[in-house]
Amino acid sequence: MQNGNNILLNQNKLLQDRKVLVIIPAFNEEKNLPGIIGRLREFAGIDIIVINDGSEDATPAVAREAGANVIDLPFNLGIGGAVQTGYLYAHKNNYDVAIQVDADGQHNPEDLMQIIEPVLRGEADMVLGSRYVAETGYKTPLFRKMGMVVFSTVVSLINRQPLKDTTSGYRAVSKRVIKFFVNNYPTDYPEVEALVLLKKSGFTIKEVPVTMAPREYGRSSITPVRSVYYMIKVLLALFMNLLRTHKREV
Repeated sequence: MQNGNNILLNQNKLLQDRKVLVIIPAFNEEKNLPGIIGRLREFAGIDIIVINDGSEDATPAVAREAGANVIDLPFNLGIGGAVQTGYLYAHKNNYDVAIQVDADGQHNPEDLMQIIEPVLRGEADMVLGSRYVAETGYKTPLFRKMGMVVFSTVVSLINRQPLKDTTSGYRAVSKRVIKFFVNNYPTDYPEVEALVLLKKSGFTIKEVPVTMAPREYGRSSITPVRSVYYMIKVLLALFMNLLRTHKREV
């Protein structure tokens, strides 16, 4: 019991006088949102913004009822546009740290402090929550696993830093990265490309182990056919980015 109290005390000290925002991009996630928002609200002092990406179900109403703030986009922009909207909100409201959390319930809120602590301590500009740094028992469908291995290999070579879970959407960023992403964020399938953008612009990235669960309700939009399309498109975007110059805001 005393150990648990010490952990909470350390967490409170880290969060003291820091503005921390959780960004949840959501499209038709009315069944998954109450659970994930409820668990995130157990962390005192952390704000939650749901970016309703043109949902056709009760996603915005459910999110508000669960206690989150909501931004309603006029139509579906896709994951890149939705997440960038969250970063714009974080920048305009002067947040120190922003954490991306998927709306499908796969990300474990109990890992939240593990992801944001290195950012709060100034050890990294982005912390990536990884399923593959340590053995967690997470099972990945074959086609997706093939893509993940390819992305991990390519990004690790480009960044000259080993990164095992480049498609993970569970990540925390510093205030400087929030400002950078306002003007420099990939619009389509952004998770992998963003890692290269950051490293190329001089930001530091750290990977930490997290546990993830299968989606409880609904289906992923990434089918086997879309997995192949996704892999080809992201690889092209990665190589194109090697030729571009991105201005770093500090």
